[in-house]
Amino acid sequence: MNLRDLKYLVAVADHLHFGKAAKACHVSQPALSMQIQKLEKYLDIQILERSNKSVFVTDLGQKIIARARHVLQGAAEIEDMAAMNKAPYVGNLKLGAFPTIAPYFLPLIVPTISQKFPKLRLLLLEAKTEDLVDKLTRGKIDAALLATTEAPKILQSYPIFRDEFVFAVPKDHEKASQKSVDKDYLLQQPLLLLEEGHCLRDQALDYCHLSPMSTEYDFQATSLETLRQMIAAGVGATLLPKIAMRPDDGIKYIKIKPAAPYRTISLVWRKSSAKQAFLTELAELMKLCYKGHN
Repeated sequence: MNLRDLKYLVAVADHLHFGKAAKACHVSQPALSMQIQKLEKYLDIQILERSNKSVFVTDLGQKIIARARHVLQGAAEIEDMAAMNKAPYVGNLKLGAFPTIAPYFLPLIVPTISQKFPKLRLLLLEAKTEDLVDKLTRGKIDAALLATTEAPKILQSYPIFRDEFVFAVPKDHEKASQKSVDKDYLLQQPLLLLEEGHCLRDQALDYCHLSPMSTEYDFQATSLETLRQMIAAGVGATLLPKIAMRPDDGIKYIKIKPAAPYRTISLVWRKSSAKQAFLTELAELMKLCYKGHN
């Protein structure tokens, strides 16, 4: 039994398909199948159930694969530790960001990061919060920009900035000429929202004490830019984060009083990461970069 065998096993569990797993591991399907069969024979257990059209993981196999993931993650961290010791600012860094921060904050920080660390290659991934947390805990990415207030205990968070929400309305809205609105007014308003799965949707519902069925709109946007275009066209209103504000886009942005809702954007990584020192430095750079533009 070796790391290669565990890698093959985890790949099959991820894809539930030998052909796709073999492709992901850059080996032939017969070679991958043979190694897994050898592993099962060596352990004298059945890890996978096979049929002509499908693959299932046995109950015991689930436990073994979970342990295999930890072993592979530990091995990767050992390699990272050695690499970071030799050259802390060289190589790949897999950085994730959720959709309502990625298009606004990444263009702000990536040029600065590239300038300060010219030999660092940023591999960027945009995905929803739940997916990013899963990839972080499984060692698929090194760090992620998140707006989550509660993260798994194995993760470390470094706050970058506080992103307040504003009330975004069309220019002909009844409140368009006002500089601020109070929370009580917002509680009576139907809001356009993002589709389920976006943390921004959950934050808006929570702040306004709304149920998902009380927004009075059948439309659910897949992105903030879609929301922006709908509002500019005169369809409804919403809460937008300040970082997404754009001048002269046909929308009026109104402050919320007495205390505006906000989200805290943090850089998050595994506490066990060999890149902790560098990621802390990176988070500090992001914080300075944001302050320099605001």
